[in-house]
Amino acid sequence: MSTAFVVPLVTGLGLSWISVIIIGLIAGAIAKAILPGNDPTGWIMSLVLGVLGAFVGGWIAQMFGYGGGGFFSPLVWVFAIIGCVIVLLIYGLITKRRV
Repeated sequence: MSTAFVVPLVTGLGLSWISVIIIGLIAGAIAKAILPGNDPTGWIMSLVLGVLGAFVGGWIAQMFGYGGGGFFSPLVWVFAIIGCVIVLLIYGLITKRRV
């Protein structure tokens, strides 16, 4: 993922890099709790995938025309959690594990 692609996702939603990492860690934990089944990836990998999911959620938010709202915006958190669930599901499909 190039920097030219990531920077607009972060700045377009009114978030700093640190904010996206913190949101990703928390949203990753929430996504892991939402998904049913036994997750063999463990918490650490789920949190790393959560940070990636926060970026995916930012991309989805911008596709829907959401322009931001900062760290405490409920929609930022909803999109981050949705992105994390998507990333965890894709990871489960790629590794042939039920997430």
